[in-house]
Amino acid sequence: MKAKIGIITASDRASAGVYEDLSGQAIIDTMKDYLTSEWEPVYRVIPDDQDHLEQTMIELSDQEKCCLIVTTGGTGPAKRDVTPEATENVCKKMMPGFGELMRQVSLQYVPTAILSRQTAGIRGNSLIVNLPGKPKSIRECLDAVFPAIPYCIDLIEGPFLECDENVIKPFRPKK
Repeated sequence: MKAKIGIITASDRASAGVYEDLSGQAIIDTMKDYLTSEWEPVYRVIPDDQDHLEQTMIELSDQEKCCLIVTTGGTGPAKRDVTPEATENVCKKMMPGFGELMRQVSLQYVPTAILSRQTAGIRGNSLIVNLPGKPKSIRECLDAVFPAIPYCIDLIEGPFLECDENVIKPFRPKK
């Protein structure tokens, strides 16, 4: 079964065509580097609007059946930054360890990492992970948390994700 991975860029300007969405492309490129199993991206660029974010997360989880939904943007303290709130509203279980680890890693590069509010949660058979908006930060954060993602998807009864272990080594407990 081909896995579906949702990618949501929350950006007023990218969604209006003011600039190219480099962040969403960075997620797709990183997944291409990581995954050896078959997968397809389900990609959306939308405004920083909480209702629109929630509707898109629900669509990618419930209709598109994405096992993983990765968001970029909207995790800071600005008024229009509402991605974590949207994530919390659509998820049944929150997974705060993802945000904790991403902030810890980002603090090694920038002192403003403490301003980031990214989180993660579970909706049905989907893991939703919020990433920051900068392409360089996206890779740093995914390198930190991705080793736990395939096993998390196993636990929520999603498809088995296989990785290029020369690039990223997923952790699965020995049986």
